[in-house]
Amino acid sequence: MHCRINVTLPKETVRLLDHVSAKGSRSRLINEAVRRYIRGMGRAKLRALLKKGAHHRAERDRRLAEEWFLLNEEAWQGTKS
Repeated sequence: MHCRINVTLPKETVRLLDHVSAKGSRSRLINEAVRRYIRGMGRAKLRALLKKGAHHRAERDRRLAEEWFLLNEEAWQGTKS
């Protein structure tokens, strides 16, 4: 199902739109652009949350990595004998 809406755009934007879209396909191009924009926003938000979480857990993760490194070193030393 489609809905008709009235959108006001600057003349330069309309010129660009007409330049890159085939005649009669403005709606399709605008639909795809909006969908890509929204997906990109979702990805950006997810990236920001992941970055925030990584910073929040950095010290804990560093300690765990050090502990595992020491255990790994001990295991390798045990296999050399």
